[in-house]
Amino acid sequence: MSRSSFLFTSESVSEGHPDKVADRISDTVVDLFLARDPEARVACETLTTTNLVVLAGEIRGKGIWENDGWAPGIEAEIEAAVRAAVRDIGYEQDQFHWDTFEFINRLHGQSVDIAVGVDAAGDKDEGAGDQGIMFGYASNETPELMPATLQYSHNILKKLAEVRHAGGTLLEPDAKSQVTIQYEDGKPVRATSIVLSTQHAKGRAADVADFVKPLILEVLPEGFTDADTVWHINPTGIFEIGGPDGDTGLTGRKIIVDTYGGASPHGGGAFSGKDPTKVDRSAAYACRYLAKNVVAAGLADRCTIQISYAIGVAKPQSIHVDLHGTGKISESVLEDKILGLIGGATPRAIREHLGLNKPIYARSAAYGHFGREPDADGGFSWERTDLVDQLKALA
Repeated sequence: MSRSSFLFTSESVSEGHPDKVADRISDTVVDLFLARDPEARVACETLTTTNLVVLAGEIRGKGIWENDGWAPGIEAEIEAAVRAAVRDIGYEQDQFHWDTFEFINRLHGQSVDIAVGVDAAGDKDEGAGDQGIMFGYASNETPELMPATLQYSHNILKKLAEVRHAGGTLLEPDAKSQVTIQYEDGKPVRATSIVLSTQHAKGRAADVADFVKPLILEVLPEGFTDADTVWHINPTGIFEIGGPDGDTGLTGRKIIVDTYGGASPHGGGAFSGKDPTKVDRSAAYACRYLAKNVVAAGLADRCTIQISYAIGVAKPQSIHVDLHGTGKISESVLEDKILGLIGGATPRAIREHLGLNKPIYARSAAYGHFGREPDADGGFSWERTDLVDQLKALA
């Protein structure tokens, strides 16, 4: 039996964290390629460090990589898009500047062995881009149907970024937040600890705490902190050297930040840098979509869904639903019926149902892939709650 009273903690990292810089660059490449060819295949990994950005991975697509080489002009477009992404984050530092870092592109054509297993041919449907297990989760503890610890950690950093982008001179791009919450009867009741480490302008360490604390309080529920809440703001005392100059960044190293802050299992696959034929990404989005709709329909307070795949095989190998003892519907009923609501959850059915073959991914690279508002152009389509009526009919 699960505990109802406990402490739980989640962390988030800002768009300027070196790993998130890498994620943003990788997803910028995905968007660039999908804009040219909605059926493009992309697996782009990025490494960032002091004044250096390196791309590596496998790609395929019309107007991108054809006949074992780059299409005319695309290499210059890639570099321009990468530099623009870093500029948008805000890096204009001596040791990491969007206009002057060294850029190395080592992307190359996709393996034919992978392509033959994944591509549709004859009567064979498009297969999964890899084997693996994917999880989705939702909880009614926040309006976004996300774990409160992670949602509030994200909200803190989004607020600081908003202030910084509006023209502030104190805060720099790199930051990390962490929120510990006391739960009573399974519900979040108060923050016991708040940790923030944020990069700041040179010589301004003493100004940080007084500046950021009111901003943090703005994004937390009223009364969520009290006299006993422990605050740690820049606990090392100084944070001037940040971003890729302070630490190396790699695509896909913040998978818990990207998903549920540790409140749910994780299959291990990263999202950023992958086109939506990769079920690491698209099936994880589908799992979140289904779990969120279950909770939005009032069929459970919490829901975890797992789906598994085999490389080159379209049909999922298994589905598991866990309502954590809060369900108002049989988990076996959901396991039997829910995938049918999205065409059986084959890779192509997921992509078509959620409209994933679009350049919508760079915006997801920071502050979580989940708990966001769906965009009019199809971004965050997996956050829609348009299955609620169909799910209620199953109860």
